[in-house]
Amino acid sequence: MRLEGPLSRLRQLAISAGLVLACLGLPGLAGTAAAQPAAPAGEAKLDNATCLTCHDGKKGKLEAAGPDGKPRAVRALDAAKFQKGVHAQMECVACHTDIKDNADKGNVHAKDPSQALKKVDCATCHQELWEQTVKRGREQERPRLGVVAKNIEAYKKSFHARPSSEDKSKPNATCENCHETHGFNVPPKNTPEYTQWRLGISTTCGAQCHTDQLEAYQGSVHGQENAKKLLADAAVCSDCHTAHAITNTSGDPFKLTVTAQCGTCHTKQFESYKDTFHGKVSTLGYAYTAKCFDCHGSHEIVRVDDPKSKVAPDNRMETCRSCHNPKKGLPEVPKGFASFQPHADPHDFHRYPQVWAAWQLMSGLLVGTFAFFWLHTVLWFYREYKERKARGGAEHVRVEEVPAQLRGKQFQRFTPTWRIAHLLFALSLMVLTLTGMPLFYPDVPWAPAIMKFFGGPKVTGLIHRTAAVIFASVFFWHLVYMLIRVGRNWRTFQIFGPNSMVPNLKDLEDMIGMFKWFFGKGPRPTFDRWTYWEKFDYWAPFWGVTIIGFSGLVMWLPGIFGNVLPGWIFNVASIFHGEEAFLAVVFLFTVHFFNNHFRPDKFPVEVVMFTGSVPLEEFKADHPLQYQRLVATGELEKYLVEPPSPLKLKLSKLLGFVLIAIGLTLLTLVGIGFFTGG
Repeated sequence: MRLEGPLSRLRQLAISAGLVLACLGLPGLAGTAAAQPAAPAGEAKLDNATCLTCHDGKKGKLEAAGPDGKPRAVRALDAAKFQKGVHAQMECVACHTDIKDNADKGNVHAKDPSQALKKVDCATCHQELWEQTVKRGREQERPRLGVVAKNIEAYKKSFHARPSSEDKSKPNATCENCHETHGFNVPPKNTPEYTQWRLGISTTCGAQCHTDQLEAYQGSVHGQENAKKLLADAAVCSDCHTAHAITNTSGDPFKLTVTAQCGTCHTKQFESYKDTFHGKVSTLGYAYTAKCFDCHGSHEIVRVDDPKSKVAPDNRMETCRSCHNPKKGLPEVPKGFASFQPHADPHDFHRYPQVWAAWQLMSGLLVGTFAFFWLHTVLWFYREYKERKARGGAEHVRVEEVPAQLRGKQFQRFTPTWRIAHLLFALSLMVLTLTGMPLFYPDVPWAPAIMKFFGGPKVTGLIHRTAAVIFASVFFWHLVYMLIRVGRNWRTFQIFGPNSMVPNLKDLEDMIGMFKWFFGKGPRPTFDRWTYWEKFDYWAPFWGVTIIGFSGLVMWLPGIFGNVLPGWIFNVASIFHGEEAFLAVVFLFTVHFFNNHFRPDKFPVEVVMFTGSVPLEEFKADHPLQYQRLVATGELEKYLVEPPSPLKLKLSKLLGFVLIAIGLTLLTLVGIGFFTGG
């Protein structure tokens, strides 16, 4: 006889109340006489005690019809274990909802003897409970239930929830495959019980499904550590694969996340890995570079000093060849790779002396350069602004300072050739910055967006190297041109003369004089054709191209340089390349921009490098020594030109503003990376 009407509904309410109390961890009424409404005469009482009369394992083997209609074995329930589990306060029929009393039909577990029992759906029950909890605003009272709900959502998207390849009607794994539903309870963390439970996770995964992986794991350093049954600090399956959000291990999402999972334990090694090309590309969200498991192995991982380790000296080259081979579009592994340090720490002199030295050198260079020139910039701005204010905002030059017949003329400082070279230099450097800095700061939000815009690291790298070739070509063209020109005029050329870019004693005197002027201790120096800051800007690329160019070439052609140089050269090249690039970008877009565009006498833009010429009175004010020499020798008129047309002037200003805007944007991105990047 079945429960009908109000009595049926009352019973369901009692069952639901017991389930909620179980999730809260409160003692319930389930299993007691008070938990059940009075049953009508003739109905069997389906409480836990009644169920255990058959399912306690004392009556031998039990069978029930499966989904295919065939009989299947029914597991016996350990009553003592169940009473210690998280579901102890619940009635059996709260989960096994289709179990009814049909003894008169010969089957106590089926509404229809021809039907099999439904599989218990753990997820739906827990989700419904959480939805009701949220609806009533009681989330804070049931945090554990919220965690379970999140785990269910993760499971539904996981590899385990997909249909099994052996039986499409079943998922790869269900809750009960991992959780012992009749006695399951995750103990509180930092307790001996939790340690023992954690030690059993790998056996749970391996004993039922992943037998081969379990065997490999048991021989690994992780498995052997946990086999000691002590602290359970070594990794178990859920540390690498997660517990509920398990994904296909051959997919990119898993490859990208598992390395970060390794980093939760191997923090120092993970940070040093992120500094490598492999790590930077991975951080940007691309999975094709080497991950921890590529070099160290996965389930079978052993200590690095173990002769069987994939990174042991005798095995390292073969491990590198698994990726670095012509079949994968990479050159054959050079012998220098054997001494490459993938986890080099630039602060550890004893283990990595070459890397430490490179880091110290570049750090000192950056600090010294910025300290001097930023101080120079601040003082210059202060003095020039103060003098401009004293003039009532008037220009620092006056038209009447040049002869009347020369007024309106301009002095040509740069020929079209030099202006084109400067523009190519500027554009290629900006492209180099835009395509290189995402790899320098891969963990800031703008880096993946830029990398995606260009089509990924491979395409971006191609663009970067193309811009580098253009930059270097302009540089070497200029070098050859100057050598030929000096060679032709070697008899009259003065290496330290006024037309030479070679620094001389006058430049030192001018620099000292500028600092005196900054502090009001003397007049502003009078300059010749080239100022000391212009000479610094000129010679900086010689240093920069040498450092950035050679280090970039080493990393571009590892197969060539790795055969003749030791592996640590790649570590050093990475430091030199990145830090020198940072120095060049920040210097150009702060100091160089100030010297030529942002100081009060030039603000907002100086167009001489775009028009090629400057008003004669401005030339006389900025380079009085050259002006006087040209007047004395009668050569001044050779360099006089008409002013640029209004259209040319407007276009030159527009070009200047666009380049300044791009430069400041790049500087902002670099600043964000420097101050917020990892």
